[in-house]
Amino acid sequence: MSLLRLSGQGEMENVHLALEEDDLYSGYNDYNPTFDSDALENDVGFQQAVRTSHGRRPPMTAKFPGTAIGARPLASSFGSRIPLTSSMGRPMTGAVQDGAARPMTAVRAAGYTSSMTRGSTFDPLGQSKGPAPPLETKNEDTPEEKIKSLEKKVNDLIEESCMAQSMGTLLLALEKAKEAGRKERALVRQRQQSGYADQINLDLTYSVLLNLANQYANNDMYPEALNSYQVIVKNKMFNNAGRLKVNMANIYFKQKNYPKAIKFYRMALDQISNAHKGMRIKILQNIGVVFIRMGQYSDAITSFEHIMSESPNVKTGFNLILCYYAISVKERMKTAFQKLISVPLGIDDEDKYIPTNDDASSNMVIEAIKNDKLHQMERDLKALAEKYIMTAAKLIAPAIENSFATGFDWCVDTLKSSQYVELANDLEINKAITYIRQKDFNQAVETLKTFEKKDSRVKSAAATNLSFLYFLEKDFDQADRYADLAMTADRYNPAALINKGSTVFVKQDYEKAAEFYKEALRNDSSCTEALYNLGLSYKKLNRLEEALDCFLKLHAILRNSAQVMYQLANLYELLEDPQQAIEWLMQVISVIPTDPQTLAKLGELHDGEGDKSQAFHYYDESFRYFPSNIDVIEWLGAYYIETQFCENAIQYFERATHIQPTQVKWQLMVASCYRRSGNYQRALETYKDIHRKFPENVECLRFLVRLCTDMGLKEVQDYATKLKKVEKMKEIREQRVKSGREGSARGRREGREGSAGSADSSHSGSSTRGERLSAKMRSLPASNEPYEASSPKELDASYVDPLGPQMERPKTGAKKRVEDDDFADEELGDDLLPE
Repeated sequence: MSLLRLSGQGEMENVHLALEEDDLYSGYNDYNPTFDSDALENDVGFQQAVRTSHGRRPPMTAKFPGTAIGARPLASSFGSRIPLTSSMGRPMTGAVQDGAARPMTAVRAAGYTSSMTRGSTFDPLGQSKGPAPPLETKNEDTPEEKIKSLEKKVNDLIEESCMAQSMGTLLLALEKAKEAGRKERALVRQRQQSGYADQINLDLTYSVLLNLANQYANNDMYPEALNSYQVIVKNKMFNNAGRLKVNMANIYFKQKNYPKAIKFYRMALDQISNAHKGMRIKILQNIGVVFIRMGQYSDAITSFEHIMSESPNVKTGFNLILCYYAISVKERMKTAFQKLISVPLGIDDEDKYIPTNDDASSNMVIEAIKNDKLHQMERDLKALAEKYIMTAAKLIAPAIENSFATGFDWCVDTLKSSQYVELANDLEINKAITYIRQKDFNQAVETLKTFEKKDSRVKSAAATNLSFLYFLEKDFDQADRYADLAMTADRYNPAALINKGSTVFVKQDYEKAAEFYKEALRNDSSCTEALYNLGLSYKKLNRLEEALDCFLKLHAILRNSAQVMYQLANLYELLEDPQQAIEWLMQVISVIPTDPQTLAKLGELHDGEGDKSQAFHYYDESFRYFPSNIDVIEWLGAYYIETQFCENAIQYFERATHIQPTQVKWQLMVASCYRRSGNYQRALETYKDIHRKFPENVECLRFLVRLCTDMGLKEVQDYATKLKKVEKMKEIREQRVKSGREGSARGRREGREGSAGSADSSHSGSSTRGERLSAKMRSLPASNEPYEASSPKELDASYVDPLGPQMERPKTGAKKRVEDDDFADEELGDDLLPE
C-alpha cells in the first residue's frame, strides 16, 4: 500500500483539495491517450515489452491533457518520468516519486532494485543504514538472576569436588564440598528473602549434603560423615534417603563398632523393597562378613546360605566354606565346596574367540573383541573364581578326611566332574607341595612323577618341582635331567630355565648359567630369581659392575630385601668403596636389626677404617645376639687385651674354650689374662688344669715353671724336669722327621714361605680372620712378658662373607605354577640369611 509523503512545496502542488474546486464533476470527460490502442503498433516500448520480459513492468503512461492534475508529467519506459496522481492526489501504483520507482508486489527479485541504474548503490543487506542497535542488557541485580547464579556456582563446586576425589586429592575435594555447602545455604536464604521459599531445589540440597558426607568419609572424618548422613536420613522430604544407612553402617564397620553396623545394615534392608534384589543381596553379604568379624559363625552361615539359595556368587560361597571350616563341620564343608564350584559365572567360552572359518570380516571382529575390556573382565572374573576354588580346596583337604591325601583326592575328583577340570591337575601338584612341606620328599616325588604323561603345561610344572626337589637333595644330575624335561615341555617356562641355570651354576660353569638366567628374564622380565642369580654369576665371573647393575635393578623391585642389600654391600666392598658398603649394611640392619653376621660385618668394616669404638659397638651387638661366633669372640678378647682390660677379656676366652674345648690356645689365653691382671693363684690353677689335659704342651710348662719360681713353690723342679723331657722328646721327633723326609720337607717349606710372601706383598686378604687373629694371639704372650708386645695395628682381619656359601648359592625356580604365589617359600630355596 502506497503512502503519501509530504516533502515541501513541490509535493503540495500535486495535492488536489475538493473543497477548493468550483465544479465537483469536472475531469470525467478528459481523454487519456494511454488507453488509445490505435497507436500500439507504433509504440516501440510496447512492442519490445511484448517480445521480452519487459511486459512484466508497469504500464507506460502519458500526460493528462488539461486537468487540474495535469501538472504531473507522465513517464514511458524509455522517456522522461511523468508523475501520476489519482483524483484525490494519491500516487498511482508504479508511479515515480523522489527519483525512485516503487516496485510492484512479487515482481522484483530479492535484493534487486531498478534504482541501481539511477545512481543508488547495491545494498541488499541494508548495511548502509548503520549497525543494529545493541541488545538490551540483562539486569543481574534481579532476585531471579542472583538465584540462578548461585545455583550454577553450587553445581560447579560439587563437580569440582568429585573430580578432585577421582584424582586422589581428598583434602581439596573436602574443601570444595564444604564451600558448596556454604553456597547452598546462602542460596536458601536468598530464596527466602526474595519470597521464593516454596521453590527450594531439594535435589541440589540432597546432592550437596551427600557429597559432603562422602568426602568426610573419604578423609576418615567419621563423626562428621555420620552427622551429615544423619541430616539426610532424618529429613522426610528426601525420597529413598533410608538406603544411605548402608553408608553409615560401613563407617561403623570401619570403626569396628560391629553391633551398630549390623543394626544399620538391617535398618537399610528394611527400607529397600524386594524389587532391588541386587542391593538386598549385597547388604546381606555385608551382614555375614560382620558376623564373621564378631565370631558369630552360625549367624554368618544363615546369611550366606540365604544368598547362595537366592543369587549365588563365588565370594559368598568361599565365605560359607570358611565359616564351616571354623566350626569344623566336615560334611557341610563338602556341600559348600560343591556349591562353590557350581556357581555360574555367566561368561562366554574361550572357543568363541578362536577363528573358525575363512570369513575375513568375522575374523576381524573376533580379533577386535579378543582383548577388549569386556573379555578382560571375563578373564579377571574367571581367575578370581579359580583362586577362591584352589584356596578353598587347599584349606579343607586336610580337614574333610582323616588324611590330607584322601582329602585332596576327594577335591580332585569333585573338580574333574565340574566346569573347572583344568584345576584338578593344579590341585594334585599342590598335593605334592604339601608333601614337600611335611618333609616327605619320597611321596612328593612319586606324586609329581605321575604327571610325566600329562599335557605340556602340567608336565612342565611337575618337572620343575622335581628338579627343585633333587636340587635340594644335592642330586644335581637328576635336577639337571628334570630341568631339561621341563624346558622340553615348555621352553618359555622361566622357572625351568632358572633350575637349569642353577644346576650349571653349581658345576661352576658361570657363563652358561648366566645365559640361562638371561633367557628366563627375556621370557619374564619380572622374574626376580633369575635377576638375583644373574648377579651372582657376574660376581663369580668378577664382572662386578654388571653384577652391581643387576642387584640395583633388583633393589628397585624388592625394596626391603635384606639379601639384595647385603649383596650390594659386598659388591661395593669388593670395589674398594667401604663407605658405600657400610651404608648398605646399615639398610640391612634397618630391615633385620638382630642379624649377628651383618653386625659383625659392620664391625669389621669400621675396624678396617680405623674406627675402633664403632667396631667394638657392632662386634659387641653381634656377640649379644649370637655368642657362639668364634671370630667375634676372638676380636673382642683381643680388643680388651689391647686396651689393658684383661679381666674383661677372660669371659670371651672362656666362652671360646666351651665352643672349642680341644683347642689349647683359648685356655692358655684365659690363664695369661689371669696372670696379667695380677691374679697369679688363679693363673697357676688354670695352667695346672691345662697341663693335666695337655701334658705335652711346652708353653704351658714354661709358664708353670715361671709362676712357681716367682711364687717360690716346690713344684718348680718337677715342672722343670717335665719341660726338659718334653722339649727333648720334641727335638727327637723333629730330628726323625727331618732325617726321614728332609727333601720333601724342604720343598713344602719353600712353598709355604713363597705363598706367605705373596700374601704379605699383595695384601689380598685371602687368609681368614681366625688365622690372622690366632697368629696375633700367639705373638702376644712371650715367655717373659706375655702381652707387652701387642700392637693395635697388627689386629686386622680379611673379609669373610657373613652369609657364607649359602649367599652364593643360586636360587632355584621351582613352582607348581609360574604365577602361583603359594609356593614362594620353595622358590627361594634355603634361607639366604644366616640364623
